Amino acid sequence: MKHAFRNLPYPLVFTLRWLGPSLAVAVVSGLSSGFFLWSLHRVTLFHATHPWLLAWLPLAGLGSGLAYHFLGGNSEAGNNLLLKEIRRDSGEAIPARMAPLVLAGTLVTHLFGGSAGREGTAIQMAGALSDLFSRPFRLKPHERSVLLRASIAGGFSAVFGTPLAGTLFALEVVVAGSFSLSTLLPCLLSAVLADQVVAWLPVHHTHYQAGAIPTGLAPLVSAAVLGIAAGLLARLFAGLAHAVSTAGRTWVSWPPLRPALGGLVVALLGAWFGPRWLGLGVPVIEESFSQASSFLDPLGKLLLTTLTVGSGFKGGEVTPLFFIGSTLGSASAELLHLPVGTAAAVGFVAVFAGATNTPLACTVMAMELFGAPVGSLAAIACLSAWLSSGPGGIYAAQKHAFGKGRLPERPLEEDFL
Repeated sequence: MKHAFRNLPYPLVFTLRWLGPSLAVAVVSGLSSGFFLWSLHRVTLFHATHPWLLAWLPLAGLGSGLAYHFLGGNSEAGNNLLLKEIRRDSGEAIPARMAPLVLAGTLVTHLFGGSAGREGTAIQMAGALSDLFSRPFRLKPHERSVLLRASIAGGFSAVFGTPLAGTLFALEVVVAGSFSLSTLLPCLLSAVLADQVVAWLPVHHTHYQAGAIPTGLAPLVSAAVLGIAAGLLARLFAGLAHAVSTAGRTWVSWPPLRPALGGLVVALLGAWFGPRWLGLGVPVIEESFSQASSFLDPLGKLLLTTLTVGSGFKGGEVTPLFFIGSTLGSASAELLHLPVGTAAAVGFVAVFAGATNTPLACTVMAMELFGAPVGSLAAIACLSAWLSSGPGGIYAAQKHAFGKGRLPERPLEEDFL
């Protein structure tokens, strides 16, 4: 059997070789993300009808911190562990316990009203569970790296319903500014199939209505201006999240106490300002597409989210970044002479692009969510956000191929001359 494919063209052999692992990643990503989305919906509804649970957020943070302190091991690194292991420079295995820990931690965060997202959970669950298949499929180290990258594509696609964006996100996020097309097929297969798995489950993705998209030069200029503002907000978000995390490690020596203190601050601010900036914030995102938001919305969400995730709560940052971007665009629509829905859609992806350094994935995501006509505006905004968001991002383990706005020192084509 091992010689059965000897006379077949290599591209066909490669495709057949990755069908099994890609399908396994897709099933794992789809089923785990589907269960997570269903569970998240339930705890979100429960918190909405029991808002007094916010008072217990500090105790929830202590419990989550204790679980990771005594059981987590290197699971605490989360998405950064996946990025390091894909590049094979950490030497650390992806522990299977990362999946149940991040699932429970995220549900606790949202049950008690913390401001966090969901993509980090889906990606970490997919990565931890998919890594279990590296041995049954007898994958070599570099092939295991591809499998982990495919798990990012599958988890992202499954949780947001955007398979093409999930594919590009997995390609872009590891080393910003560079990716290898040799990993495209496994990532694409995993992303598309994971999206189909979720489609068969009793869960639904949120659909946003951007309305008619304007054309012409003026909207493109407006999109560029919005993108610059989005990039600056993304830079502020990443910087503040890292600052909160650093301050916690510096001033609080016992790790479980950090989310407890962060939860106390978030609970006090949430009680003062109300629930608008807590949780996922999906209702506010939907509202931003139909009516102008306040400029306080992106700033309030940025503050509460960086305090939540920076202090150690689980859940991820992407949906809050969507909140920040859509409300920024919505609040800026009149100033930029853009329809509210268009500005919200462009801002939705632009802040995300700046924070994760993935402008291509975010452009495609805009087209998948809001339709192809938004593509040009989204591309301009995402590129502007990426250029203006500074050298870092929300993922500390992410590497950069070269500086933003700089060309390589020599044409890449020289390698093939």
